[in-house]
Amino acid sequence: MSVEREISPQVYLAFKNRVLTDLVQELDEKFMEKTDQASLRLRVETLVEQKIHDEKLPFSRAVRLSLITDIADELLGYGPLEAPLRDQTITEIMINGPQVVYVERNGKIERAAIHFRDEAHLRQVIDRIVTPLGRRIDESSPMVDARLPDGSRVNAIIPPLALDGSVLTIRKFGKHRLTPDDLVRLGSITPQMVAFVAACVRIKLNVLVSGGTGSGKTTLLNVLSSFIPPGERIVTIEDAAELRLQQPHCVRLEARPANIEGKGLIGIRDLVRNALRMRPDRIVVGECRGGEALDMLQAMNTGHDGSLTTLHANTPRDCTSRLETMVMMAGMELPSRAIREQIASAIQLIVQVARLSDGSRKVISVTEVQGMEGQVITLQDLFVFRQTNVDAQGRVVGQMESTGLLPKFYHRFATAGINLPAEIFQRPGGND
Repeated sequence: MSVEREISPQVYLAFKNRVLTDLVQELDEKFMEKTDQASLRLRVETLVEQKIHDEKLPFSRAVRLSLITDIADELLGYGPLEAPLRDQTITEIMINGPQVVYVERNGKIERAAIHFRDEAHLRQVIDRIVTPLGRRIDESSPMVDARLPDGSRVNAIIPPLALDGSVLTIRKFGKHRLTPDDLVRLGSITPQMVAFVAACVRIKLNVLVSGGTGSGKTTLLNVLSSFIPPGERIVTIEDAAELRLQQPHCVRLEARPANIEGKGLIGIRDLVRNALRMRPDRIVVGECRGGEALDMLQAMNTGHDGSLTTLHANTPRDCTSRLETMVMMAGMELPSRAIREQIASAIQLIVQVARLSDGSRKVISVTEVQGMEGQVITLQDLFVFRQTNVDAQGRVVGQMESTGLLPKFYHRFATAGINLPAEIFQRPGGND
């Protein structure tokens, strides 16, 4: 909101609220439901200009445009959220109560110069987001996951669980779908690694993307899925739909929360089991969080090769441990060795991603799951990111290096007709 010096913010806000009140009374709800956004905005512009004229207010053109935008956002959009949602440099919006809003830009968190009128105003915006999706949020169900029409992920939690007012977090999805070339240009991955992981997807290895919150797991999963041949049937399974696959034969499934009576819950695990009956060539699970890990591993071990998923973990070793814990959450009385054998035989590759201290997101290792040695799952790093310094601007300095080791499945590339030079696995300076 940019307001000229000729009026104070208090005058601006008072006029805006007065116009909003009048407009809500003047605009019929049925008119708002049936009319397209462009026509509605034109109607708002006409009414605002009329009221400024009637009250003989000496507002400049800049102030008039600001008023029209703010009022249209309140009536037709998500109010104060519209400005950060339009800003393509912002990747995350974090609202900690009506008066405190933070955004993430270029990997760094900063305070935003926006706020909501009060708690009721914030709750109204949350309801406007979740209601069209058939979701609800109230004291009996004070948490909800949802998504915006553009695919951006939304999480909301309200009092009494949130002590200082409702908390709303939005992970934005950019209009531009990142490609492998984009990740190379951003320094997140090297061309050699792109060639390698693309070949791994094409020969139908089961790949697990591991990383912390906000490290870029879903973005990388989208990129990896772009290497799936277009003739295959893909079933995607998510809590809140984020994946944007481009293949023509893609079935998208989304979990459903319980209704107001606590019934009707359809979880990720239910969808994974159902997907096995849908004749998938590949199953892509947006994120493994619990007992569905067992069903996913069983699918990978029973002919559904080439499946992809993500989970939260800080290292490849932590990733296998967490996967073991999630399998135990399925409620099956399985011995640890049996679970580890399932993991070792199902997963062939772990791609570890991280958000570094400068806010950049990188693939920091690509690790092969080799099998079992005694009671331990054996892992072998193929590529690792080695940080050497932090420059004067606070940017992380380092490079991705090959470890000099060939994966056990390397021969499968030639069998599939993929020419992947062994030189990409050589360490800098050779393997001596």
